[in-house]
Amino acid sequence: MTASAAPVIRFETEGDVAFIVIDNPPVNAGSTAVRSGLRAAISRLAADPELVAGVLIGAGNAFIAGSDIKEFGKPLEQPELPAVIADIETCPKPVVAAIHGVALGGGFELALGCDGRVAATGAVVGLPEVQLGMIPGAGGTQRLPRLTGLARAIDLIVSGRRVKAGEAVGFGMVDKVVDGAHLRDQAAAYARSLCGTKRRLGDLPLPAEDAAAIADAEATALKSGRGRQAAREAVASVLRAASLPFAEGLKQEREVFQRLRMSEEAAALRYNFFAERAAFRVDGLEQHTARAVRRVGVVGAATMGIGIAAVFAIGGFEVTLTDTNAEVLDRAAGRIAQTVGDLVRSGRLEAEAAASATGRIAYAVDTEAVSEVDLVIEAVFEELSVKLSVMEKLGSLIRPGAIIASNTSYLDLDALATASGRARDVIGLHFFAPVHRMRLLEVVRGAETLPNVLKTALGVARSIGKLPVVAGVCEGFIGNRIYAKYRTQCEYMLEEGALPHEIDAAVEGLGFAMGPFVVSDLSGLDIAWLTRKRKAATRDPRERYVRIADRLCEMGRLGRKTGAGWYDYANTGSGRGKVDPTVTEIVREEAALKGEARTLTAEEIQRRALGAILNEAALIVEEGIARSAAEVDLVLVNGYGFSKFRGGPLFVASRMSEAETSAMVDMAGQATGFGFRRGNVAELLRALRA
Repeated sequence: MTASAAPVIRFETEGDVAFIVIDNPPVNAGSTAVRSGLRAAISRLAADPELVAGVLIGAGNAFIAGSDIKEFGKPLEQPELPAVIADIETCPKPVVAAIHGVALGGGFELALGCDGRVAATGAVVGLPEVQLGMIPGAGGTQRLPRLTGLARAIDLIVSGRRVKAGEAVGFGMVDKVVDGAHLRDQAAAYARSLCGTKRRLGDLPLPAEDAAAIADAEATALKSGRGRQAAREAVASVLRAASLPFAEGLKQEREVFQRLRMSEEAAALRYNFFAERAAFRVDGLEQHTARAVRRVGVVGAATMGIGIAAVFAIGGFEVTLTDTNAEVLDRAAGRIAQTVGDLVRSGRLEAEAAASATGRIAYAVDTEAVSEVDLVIEAVFEELSVKLSVMEKLGSLIRPGAIIASNTSYLDLDALATASGRARDVIGLHFFAPVHRMRLLEVVRGAETLPNVLKTALGVARSIGKLPVVAGVCEGFIGNRIYAKYRTQCEYMLEEGALPHEIDAAVEGLGFAMGPFVVSDLSGLDIAWLTRKRKAATRDPRERYVRIADRLCEMGRLGRKTGAGWYDYANTGSGRGKVDPTVTEIVREEAALKGEARTLTAEEIQRRALGAILNEAALIVEEGIARSAAEVDLVLVNGYGFSKFRGGPLFVASRMSEAETSAMVDMAGQATGFGFRRGNVAELLRALRA
């Protein structure tokens, strides 16, 4: 073997086959340097008379995980990926892609530009560009249909689904699947078998297909894509594979890609992508070793407890679910089966995996059953005295070295940690309902939480498919603290004459999936009511206080579960509630008591809601409760229903002028009156823009 080194591309030869090794750790992203190196290597392969074929292969754990996404928000440097693929197609010698790990986006497009594709068992391929607000831009929409057919290509590209090697070979996306230990040798043998031929996908005809199947795939993709521009453009581009010459299809695909990658939606999705990657990285944890977690205990078998138990069991952990109420515990197994079944029905979990998961859960009335677990999570009623009692018991019960977590959504984690007598082993794990569907997990770091406990929590979050955002200790942490200020601002607007449905419609136009009063009805008005009653004794009498929600609760209107809250749910099935004259009358009565009611425009409602969010976010970052503006947006997108296609409320505000955002905060502050504390919103947004 002879070898010559290059910064990110190595050219190695074994006999008459060249191995072009992509070595750009950690994931072999297709950067400018990679593309330049590939062009040089292909040229060298073509010119060497001793070589008959080439193999593209990744070093480390991946083929190419995708293009370098950091490049997409600015002009692309030459050479661009289509030029690399054109070199492969014009090379007189066959080139085979040897795929292990992942080949996604531009990485899989590069493989599609080769003469053949050999994948290792366990490899994953896919074209996820639509999920980043773009379409494949290096031939993916034109080459893939020639292998899979139009209908399947539409589904795969719009969904961005990652396809495992075994399924991919059935679809025609790869030619062979081999044992990973023999990938290099098998790819070389396959490349030699193609010696003297070229298999350009652009030369292949489209597979014969039923027109109705194509139409169904198009309709399904557009529906699942929620009418997003990237989904529409992806479908149109795939269909052009059947109506245009290959070269013209490539040209039009590239034009659409270049336009979409610079769009506001693509920028928002890239912003979320990088924020998610950063969420798993916490400075100072590198030198610490995570604790081993195999057995998990969950204390409390109500809604949150059963959801937490289910996701840990699905993640492969042995789970013990305990509750001192035998009737509640008896119902838990059925509710967990229903939860897991929901995931099977939605296609997110295989039936076999579901059966294994439910088999990993044990049930016990006696809390002693969790004494030997590695991690225990209390998920009892959100009442301080109740949680303090449970934490005290767990502190003396759980074996030394085990981690104690609280699922509290508002309460003082440090007080709970102190009650345990083992504050260094305590962390907050605030799950969001429904637990099996919501990605967000606020990981709350207490004053005494050890670094290895935090590192363990982040690793556990990854194992159960959650997105962890590290938070400090305060009332409501990141999400609920901001949500409380935002909801309160909306309640102020009720007192000034706006009606619940008007406010909900306006903030949904801002980017939230549901307005605050729809959400309140869904979660239950009694949750916030309990918090207000808990804080009543310490509330400053000068603080503005809105009585409308209290009046509804006193009437027994606690939301959907009682058939009425801010809206009337009688005879509405599972749909949204109806505007209720009773609520309208209460709102108008309270507005009259505060002064003359007025009409608020949708724009004013949006500006005040966003102003309240911005100000509290700035305070949270200044206090170190959240590490960055981007992580605040992650919380609001993944836990509170703000559209990821708009990036997050702070991202939206970062596109506005400083004067405009300052005016929004002023409006929110004026409504708050006494006790308003202004955060440095300008600095927060400047940091985000940078």
